[in-house]
Amino acid sequence: MPDEPIRSVWYDLQAEQGAEFEDFDGWLWTASLGDVAGEYEAIRTGVGMWDVYPLIKWDFEGPDALEAAQRTFTNDVRSLGVGQVRYGAFVNEDGAMVDDGTVYKLADDHCWVMTNTPGYEGWWGDAFHGLDVRFEDRTRQMPLLSVQGPRSRELLQGLTDADLSELGYFRFWPERVEVAGVPAWVLRTGFSGELGFELIADPGPAVDLWRAIQGAGARIFGTHGVEIARIESGMVVIGVDYEPGAGTPYDVSFDRFVKLDVGFVGAEALRSVASDPPRRLKTLRIEGSEVPEYGATVTRGGEEIGTLTSPTDSPRFGVIGLAVLDAEHAADGTEVQVALGDGTVAATVAELSVYDPQKLRPRS
Repeated sequence: MPDEPIRSVWYDLQAEQGAEFEDFDGWLWTASLGDVAGEYEAIRTGVGMWDVYPLIKWDFEGPDALEAAQRTFTNDVRSLGVGQVRYGAFVNEDGAMVDDGTVYKLADDHCWVMTNTPGYEGWWGDAFHGLDVRFEDRTRQMPLLSVQGPRSRELLQGLTDADLSELGYFRFWPERVEVAGVPAWVLRTGFSGELGFELIADPGPAVDLWRAIQGAGARIFGTHGVEIARIESGMVVIGVDYEPGAGTPYDVSFDRFVKLDVGFVGAEALRSVASDPPRRLKTLRIEGSEVPEYGATVTRGGEEIGTLTSPTDSPRFGVIGLAVLDAEHAADGTEVQVALGDGTVAATVAELSVYDPQKLRPRS
């Protein structure tokens, strides 16, 4: 008999309110509470809360903790300050992108590494050979609650004496503070394209924290609502916009997250494509009201030039989608066709993030 999917510490609270759940790789994610449009709007104009318990959280400790994190991570870990966060790709020795995620520096000998996928003990054990580091998957001990939206700071400030205005974008407090009376780490991060915070508490009091934040006015949202927001903001999902080990970070336009001289494995393999990447991740603005399927073929003049990885019907932009395209056809304004039913629909290449392309809102 197959194992039952893992339930969040907040599963019962959401199920009682009518939440629907989806099983991704053995973990139950909240899909929606029945009003996807309303949940999306809470992210964009108000404040929403999202159960991110299944995000994989690794704890690295030891004299070489930061060096170990750098070994397979493309962004610069070595220059991190305490309380700073960096996002990037995880790659193998061939430079192939295995995952994407974040590194959080708590001290010179301690960091967190957050990934989408568990089970990296063997891979990292080999990659970290010779380093003095201990690492473990602490996902179940670190429930993560994401509070996102332009009113997120205002709502959380009413629940804590800590001055949230002092916490910069992609920063976190390495010591816990009390939020609604619950000790929690507060992170200035998120996956929405909006101002947002993420909170980590111990599993027991995490239920009280959830109740307090919802009671203060945050609306629960799930993967269906945030899917629209993340596509508008040009954010990728593993297994959707890229397949682990099948391409490089440049295929998903991660150029700014790849620092070739910081000493990660696979850097030399990536040098040959860094100056002229063969594929680009862009947004397509698609004509009409029908949404093509995930994985629909993109063509130009009858020639296949890419794949529509993540389509959606955006309340703000109409039908759009992220697409991995051959670089020679990825210039803004290029007219292409996307497979739809038995035919195609016209589309136009646009910048990767059609919503707030300068990322001013999450930095506000």
